[in-house]
Amino acid sequence: MKAQELEQYCKEFDQIRGQAKELTEGLNEERFNWRPQPGQWSIEECLAHLLIAGNWEIRAIEDAIGRAKAHGVTGAGPFRYGPFERFVLRHTEPPVKRKVTAPRRFRPLHGQPVTAVLPSFLHLQSQLMLLAQSAEGLDLARIKVPTPISRLIRLSLGMTFAQLAAHERRHLEQAWRVRKQLPE
Repeated sequence: MKAQELEQYCKEFDQIRGQAKELTEGLNEERFNWRPQPGQWSIEECLAHLLIAGNWEIRAIEDAIGRAKAHGVTGAGPFRYGPFERFVLRHTEPPVKRKVTAPRRFRPLHGQPVTAVLPSFLHLQSQLMLLAQSAEGLDLARIKVPTPISRLIRLSLGMTFAQLAAHERRHLEQAWRVRKQLPE
């Protein structure tokens, strides 16, 4: 039987994929790259940031899953997560309670075309779903994954998937706010 938690993560990544398609539907390059104010991100920058962070996370998750499979770190849910991980998730999930500046290495270039960013973002969601499926039978609470914020901070595999989806929802919400402000 497939773990319910992993199925939920796959559904979330699929929903995020659908939201990104809807968000960018009918946008030309100018509107995709339009910024509401100097220093504020465009729709393109929101999605490109998620691509940069997501690609980093994919490598970390792949490594963690590979090590766990090699060492036989298996388990069956439901899994329990600690207070720190729940705190991180609560503060990542929208609506935004506190703005956080993205570290320099996760700041996107401005002016990328929708024809490059959107397909890459959609592919990222497919990769995340495949990774969640490949984690079937593993102990999602015991397997630790480094975070992009600091190698010293590690989250469990289950919370990594949850936090990643929350981070994507957070920036999709930001991008939707930009879309609503687009000049006619």
